[in-house]
Amino acid sequence: MNLNECQREMRTAFLGGFAGQLISGIIWLAASGVSLWGAPRYGMATLFFGSMLIFPLTQRTVRLMGRPGKVSADNGLWQLGPQTAFTVPLNFLLVGAATLYREAWFFPAAMIVVGAHYLPFMTLYGMKMFGLLAGLLVLGGAGLALYGPAVFSLGGWLSAAALIVFAFLGRHLVLQEEKRDVPHP
Repeated sequence: MNLNECQREMRTAFLGGFAGQLISGIIWLAASGVSLWGAPRYGMATLFFGSMLIFPLTQRTVRLMGRPGKVSADNGLWQLGPQTAFTVPLNFLLVGAATLYREAWFFPAAMIVVGAHYLPFMTLYGMKMFGLLAGLLVLGGAGLALYGPAVFSLGGWLSAAALIVFAFLGRHLVLQEEKRDVPHP
C-alpha cells in the first residue's frame, strides 16, 4: 500500500478520528465539570484516568457505527496510532510539574500536550485539520497559562469544545469523501 492508500484506510476505518475525539471531548467536559462543581484535584484525576478509556471506548463506538476500527495488516500507519497516543501519559509528567508550580496551569499544560500529540495525526489520517486542532490547543494552552484569567476549568471547557467540533468536522470530511467516491450509475 502507498501512503495515500494507508491514510484513506485509516480515515475510513475510524471516520476521520470522530469517535476518539468525541470521547476525548466528553472526558474533557467531565473533567471540567468535576473541577468546577467538585474540586480541581478530582478534575485532574478525571482527565488523567478518563483518558485511559479513550482507546477501548473508541473501538466500541467505531464498531457500533459500523466501521471496522482496524486496518489491513499491510497498512504501515497502524503502528503510528499507539506510538502517538502513548506520548500523552508520558508528557503528563510535565503537566504535573507545571501544576505543582501553579495549579491553574493544569488544563493549559494538558492542552499543550494533547495538542502536540495531534500533529502526527496529519500523517496518520492525511487530514490537515489535525494541524489546525493541534495549533489551537497548543496556542490556546500557552495563551491561557500566560495571559488567561485564573479560572481553573476554562482550558478544559475550551478543549472539550474544540475536540467535539473537530470530531464532527472530521466525520463530515470523511463522509463527503466517501460520497464523492461512490460510483454513480
